[in-house]
Amino acid sequence: MSYSDFTLDRVRRSFNLTISDKVDIFSSILELELPPLLLEIIQENIPLALASNTEKSRSEMIIAPILIAVRKYLNYQVSLFSGIDFTVDPSQGLNGNCDFLISRSPELLIVSAPVVTIVEAKKENINAGLGQCVAEMIAAKLFNEREGNNIQTIYGTVTTGTNWKFLKLVGQVVEIDLSEYYINNIGKIVGILSSILTE
Repeated sequence: MSYSDFTLDRVRRSFNLTISDKVDIFSSILELELPPLLLEIIQENIPLALASNTEKSRSEMIIAPILIAVRKYLNYQVSLFSGIDFTVDPSQGLNGNCDFLISRSPELLIVSAPVVTIVEAKKENINAGLGQCVAEMIAAKLFNEREGNNIQTIYGTVTTGTNWKFLKLVGQVVEIDLSEYYINNIGKIVGILSSILTE
């Protein structure tokens, strides 16, 4: 078993979680003004990514540039990992590769303080990716506890590149924002990601 095998119900039962769906958890976070280069890259890449319509094209052409821009906006004080093995506890199914992982540490060679997990929605089905995302969030929480990192809240997002849904794990409660954020409001997406990394 690995992260991708978890459904939302399975991860809830396996880790005794409470799932709380809410609307507009992140609505108070301000939209950021984006650098012209990011806007140009995204405007250029979106038609290409949507035309080929593969997870790989969306990942490389939309998701990665947004995450790199967040890292730059935060003065390179966070690190970004793509497609890495993040095996934390295979006995509980907390093993496998993460699409993206953001750490609250500038260290680029070693994952040291994971705080955001990002799952690419398979077949553009965001809800189907929620279980995998929550499993990765649980793994990040366990990892931080073992490393002595005092990180109380772990965040996650499931995205198609053009649609983004955010989650929050505090203790045994997973809050899922029922709102989705869209690429035509990219300043809000970057604002949310930047805010949760600096709280």
